[in-house]
Amino acid sequence: MIVIKFGGHAMTDENGAFAQAISEAVASGVSAVVVHGGGPQIGEALKNAGIESHFVGGFRVTSQETFNVVEQVLAHEVGPSVAASLCAHGVDAVALSGRDEQMLTATPLTSLVDGTPADLGLVGVVTSVNPSKIQALVDSGKIPVISPLASDVSGQVGYNVNADLAAAAIAGALDAQWLIIMTDVEGIYRQWPNKDSLISSICAEELESLKSTFAEGMAPKVQACLDAISAGAKAVRIIDGTNPSALKSALLGKGGTLVVA
Repeated sequence: MIVIKFGGHAMTDENGAFAQAISEAVASGVSAVVVHGGGPQIGEALKNAGIESHFVGGFRVTSQETFNVVEQVLAHEVGPSVAASLCAHGVDAVALSGRDEQMLTATPLTSLVDGTPADLGLVGVVTSVNPSKIQALVDSGKIPVISPLASDVSGQVGYNVNADLAAAAIAGALDAQWLIIMTDVEGIYRQWPNKDSLISSICAEELESLKSTFAEGMAPKVQACLDAISAGAKAVRIIDGTNPSALKSALLGKGGTLVVA
């Protein structure tokens, strides 16, 4: 079982490289779950709605008005579009929201990755995962495509969850062999933005000691690696999803940054 986070600018996928790589992996016997992001699409939708975007520590500050747009874009536009692309390549994909059957339960996220307190509104941190729906789909030969949305324990309040962190929680709950995070950089850099400082492999303990040095969007990705390992995933690989061959290489155990327990 592998969990793949597909998001950011990697999601342009104009030539269908992502869907093709997944199709080939499934044909070879790989079971996969996709967790998608949609930051650029959300940003555009908010702009069109006249709602200003604010980010703190790599997280989008989410009012109720913003959340309504986020949910519409992720669960009703991006997720179905990713699933349709996979289906067009012969993959039996099903779009789901993390709020379906309370798959993801969350509480408000009140601090940044470096521990700084923050008021982020309806940004959630996943506290529990109900993997039964996901596992049932995988067992029936389908590929779940999951929007990173969550509900509170009552199911009434919705939360916007960073897609990397949602993927980490799901990978842990499924005891995944790998979590592959597709982003728009080659991996984790020891001294960003020095591209010569790319880390090819690192253990979770060392990454934990370095995590406060990462900023903006990379900080949640680093935290996602640590969360996934802590929750039970065997390994995490961060790759450049804008490179058409990167996912195929990652499925063969190559490229990007590998994080291990």
